[in-house]
Amino acid sequence: MDRREAEAIYDAGREAVVEVLLAMDRRIRELEARVEKLERQLAKNSRNSSLPPSSDPPGERPSPRGEDRSERSQGAQPGHEGRGRELLPACAVDEVIEHWPERCGCGHVFSVDERRPLGEPARHQVEELPAMTVEVIEHRAQRVRCRKCGARARGKLPDEVISSAFGPRLQAALVALSVRNRVSRRDVVELAEELFGARISIGTVDAILARASEALAEPYGDLLQRVRGARALNVDETGWRTAGERRALWGAFTERHAFFAVAPDRHEDHAKHLLADTRAIVTSDRWWAYTHLPLTRRQLCWSHLKRDFAAHAEGLAAEKEFGEAGLELCERVFWAWEVFAHTHDRRELKRMVRSLQRTYKPIVRSYASKRARNKRCRGMARNLLKAWPALWTFAAQEGVEPTNNHAERALRGAVIYRKLSLGSQSAGGERRIERLLSAHTTCRLQRRSLFAYLAGLLTAHARGDPVPLLV
Repeated sequence: MDRREAEAIYDAGREAVVEVLLAMDRRIRELEARVEKLERQLAKNSRNSSLPPSSDPPGERPSPRGEDRSERSQGAQPGHEGRGRELLPACAVDEVIEHWPERCGCGHVFSVDERRPLGEPARHQVEELPAMTVEVIEHRAQRVRCRKCGARARGKLPDEVISSAFGPRLQAALVALSVRNRVSRRDVVELAEELFGARISIGTVDAILARASEALAEPYGDLLQRVRGARALNVDETGWRTAGERRALWGAFTERHAFFAVAPDRHEDHAKHLLADTRAIVTSDRWWAYTHLPLTRRQLCWSHLKRDFAAHAEGLAAEKEFGEAGLELCERVFWAWEVFAHTHDRRELKRMVRSLQRTYKPIVRSYASKRARNKRCRGMARNLLKAWPALWTFAAQEGVEPTNNHAERALRGAVIYRKLSLGSQSAGGERRIERLLSAHTTCRLQRRSLFAYLAGLLTAHARGDPVPLLV
């Protein structure tokens, strides 16, 4: 507005001036709210939101744990005893090479007759790979003529031989490289030639992955039933891409089993389909898709709560006080759980939790009341009160932890795979990666060899035998 416009408004009278001032005030409030929203978005990082650490901008201050370590140099500290590589027993050694001294320090040259050991030798072990190359086995179906009727008959190749030009161990190695080590198809081809001397193509790698997925159909279905039948499980979801379109990858995990499924989105319907009629206690974040579960069968993640409280603590006035009180509560919850992890005294854990509830529930109620001025604090406080029983399930139920870290760790490999491969390219690719990721993560949880499991699986599948399950 220039001077001429301002004088025109002034000349129009008191009401016109008041209307202009009120309109300007509304506009200023809108701009302030917009600036505050943008500042909050810029302030988000891995400490106060669900963003991964990889999204933190350069120069972001390190975590408190990193600050504590920054005063010390990397590596072992002065006074550290050190740990050397332990030698294997003699029965585990494949070859022994003796090294005898050639001459003494005085100049005397030792003869062969003087090679008599004096005490225990100094031992040094070297572990080395043998020269590796694939073993090419040619199967010949011979023809013979029948002496009785004169017809020619040909030998029949076994089912496990005719199903592929590659053996189950080589196929298992290629699948493990693709899924567990997240190696691209082209790099798998190069590694197979360099490490094993195997001649394969990118299409062959894809066909082998498809064959492994087909063999995993029954174990994959069994995993879903085991997850649903568990007493406690963790669930989480993350983004996925199929041919560039947005999708969602859902995961359900127990201590020994992992189940992945790709769905169109993160809607509640997919959570209901995944969990079905499970009676398990489900640990998750506060995503609305899980609200259909009874509060008595839920455990909300305190790590997510801590990040939300940290975001509030970076605010001003009442919001800062609310965030700091929440962070104090989180620290006391984690301390109670740490004490329980060492003592396994559930009675003491319940006593500590009851004390926390008596202390902090009135505080949360005060921020949830209508008198609370800060809307963001009031909204979060009311949500906490609605889900209050689901915050403390870990104290009453065995096998339930106060965080959803187990699910987040299990999803991490899938997230890295998605970033490297850009997701799937078709519906068939979705089914394939669901099964392969489920097998890979389950083997990791069970501390078993993915390669050994896949080798046995592919052998049984080629023969038509029952395939091994991931029990």
